[in-house]
Amino acid sequence: MSRAWTIAGRLSSTLVAAALLGGCSRNEPGQSAAKTNSAAGASDATAAAGAENEANNEAIIEPAAAGLPEKLADERLHNAVRLHKKVISGGMPDEASFQALQELGVKTIISVDGAQPDLELAHRYGMRYVHLPHGYDGISEERARELAKAVRDLDGPIFIHCHHGKHRSPAAAAVACVSAGLLEPGQSLAVLRMAGTSENYRGLYDSAEAASRVDDALLDALVVEFPETADVPPMADAMVGVEHAHDHLTEIKEAGWLSPPSHPDLEPDHEALLLREHFTELLRTDDVTSQPEEFQQLLRESETAARQLEEALRD
Repeated sequence: MSRAWTIAGRLSSTLVAAALLGGCSRNEPGQSAAKTNSAAGASDATAAAGAENEANNEAIIEPAAAGLPEKLADERLHNAVRLHKKVISGGMPDEASFQALQELGVKTIISVDGAQPDLELAHRYGMRYVHLPHGYDGISEERARELAKAVRDLDGPIFIHCHHGKHRSPAAAAVACVSAGLLEPGQSLAVLRMAGTSENYRGLYDSAEAASRVDDALLDALVVEFPETADVPPMADAMVGVEHAHDHLTEIKEAGWLSPPSHPDLEPDHEALLLREHFTELLRTDDVTSQPEEFQQLLRESETAARQLEEALRD
């Protein structure tokens, strides 16, 4: 299986490179996820938002206490970091995670991942879902303000997650907390390092480092719809499928290229085939053909590596 190990390493490298170049989930989803307007003509909504903020968060909008940010030790929460008594970041929750979040009193979950949130599970545990996806390439100023308004105004505690809880969610949580005045700017990079955010994701580090307090008047004037699910562009949706298939193959690799005990239904060669098909279909989309040639070449290399991995696992 040495050939499979070599191919898998090359495949992982091309996936990371593609994400860095601008694939996965760029900031465009936010344009359809949350509609924002200027202060003009928004006085009624502003007043309502201010009233909600005063009623629900009067005692909680204050800087983070000493000792924060901190890692949470609960094994049911994947890569969880508490930034403030109102805000926790982490990985995509499963049922055990929802139980842990309920015990922590979490009221609102914000997903910054491209995948559609599990609304049924959240509602079963009495939690509200908000979907504000962003990419690996950084967090736009508009999205940062939407996240800041969310952590300031929505019922807390709030759990912000991406897929693994290592890259997008700690960056989003740090930017949101700094922008809302819940975290000092100098603490933002510590959140990313604590979560294990790769420094290869320069855009996420740049967003966290550049974050600054947003004036409350600006947040009051910002009119935002906080949707349970957001429309995600086809390329971003396809890249979610790539990410999940790659995760399955990572589990298979750790099990010695056999079906892992925790997922005996995963067949190694079939998972490689599914990954290859994701790349093949991506390369046919208009979204990809309009991307830079370098990005398209990385996807073609990933498709080739997935095909070679499939062949190696069939041998």
